[in-house]
Amino acid sequence: MFAQVIQARTSNPQALDSAINRWLQDLAPGATGWLGSTSGVTEDGRAIAVVRFESEEDAARNSNRPEQDQWWSETSKLFDGEATFHDSTDVSVDVQGDPDQAGFVQIIQGRSNDPERARQLMDQDSDKWNAFRPDILGSVAIGHEGGAYTTVLYFTSEAEAREGERKEPPPELQAQMEEMNKLSVGEPEFFDLKRPMIISPT
Repeated sequence: MFAQVIQARTSNPQALDSAINRWLQDLAPGATGWLGSTSGVTEDGRAIAVVRFESEEDAARNSNRPEQDQWWSETSKLFDGEATFHDSTDVSVDVQGDPDQAGFVQIIQGRSNDPERARQLMDQDSDKWNAFRPDILGSVAIGHEGGAYTTVLYFTSEAEAREGERKEPPPELQAQMEEMNKLSVGEPEFFDLKRPMIISPT
């Protein structure tokens, strides 16, 4: 699997939503290997999109389409400055429910000093985590160079996500959280998407 993380700032989130809807209607049918996209704008104007394809080759073919180039040329005018792109083939998807029905999405970006151990901890006791946090419908974990990562979390709603954050985890899960925190380099950045656009092939 291949993922591309696109980030920028925008002062026109509604127009950006409209542009994504145009892509879904006009370009998605010809996007071979496209698996889905999650995007949104935070309340302070940070726009972020995570787009997944079956392979890097499929993503490249989509980027090379003339209609894709035209769409991007128009859409990029909605950004306040240049967009940044982070590509990765280190992608893991975990689904407990239907992420397409998520009412709230949180994207976390940070860096780990031991990405392999961090992944082991994320995969550990998944059944216990599912029982403890039923508000989480699924996740996408993306690894970048130098231990950097992007994690997409899909929640039933923001209210249930905040309630879940306040719950006291059982000791074994608390220990995993503490070890994960020790692996973190610096402070992670959070993108709270209260109006997420989650689109998948029909």
